[in-house]
Amino acid sequence: MGTVQIVSVIVLAILIFWGVGAYNRLVRLRNVIANSFAQIDVQLKRRYDLIPNLVEVARKYAAHERETLEAVTAARNQAKAAADVARGHPAAAGAVTSLAVAEQALAGAMGRLMAVVEAYPELKADQSLRELAEELTSTENKIGFARQIFNDATLDYNNAAQQFPTNLMASMFGFREAAMLQATTTDAERAPVRVQL
Repeated sequence: MGTVQIVSVIVLAILIFWGVGAYNRLVRLRNVIANSFAQIDVQLKRRYDLIPNLVEVARKYAAHERETLEAVTAARNQAKAAADVARGHPAAAGAVTSLAVAEQALAGAMGRLMAVVEAYPELKADQSLRELAEELTSTENKIGFARQIFNDATLDYNNAAQQFPTNLMASMFGFREAAMLQATTTDAERAPVRVQL
């Protein structure tokens, strides 16, 4: 075997080892995204389980607020359906974006429900409602932390998949860009809150 052949074999071996390493890194990072989403999913399920209880307590006091209560239930069901789809494909941009939109609708409906709670002092004083609201607040905080971890994992994956020369492996094996979960999606949501006294 001549020097050229030995050098060619060494270069080929280095390329193969690099390719295997790059592919395995992308798989590992994609799996980290899936694991991060699983942590979000646990908290979302907890939230989805708490919301019907909260609605039921509010229904006892504010039966004529039926439209608000139905909106919360409908938004919860849509968000749960979007989470089910995203659970199957946590690195898919479309599924994660749909979940973010559904979560925004749920947050708006929950905001209207909390406004109803504020309008009824006897509802606001109800022990069951206070406990459920406290659990919901705790769950929302956990969702926020899990969302941050998910977004960090997504950033690491996207960086790895887009940087040269790993992007060659990513495009060759179908590693697509993953979407981050955003807390806000419109300029109106990002606007500062106006407080009028």
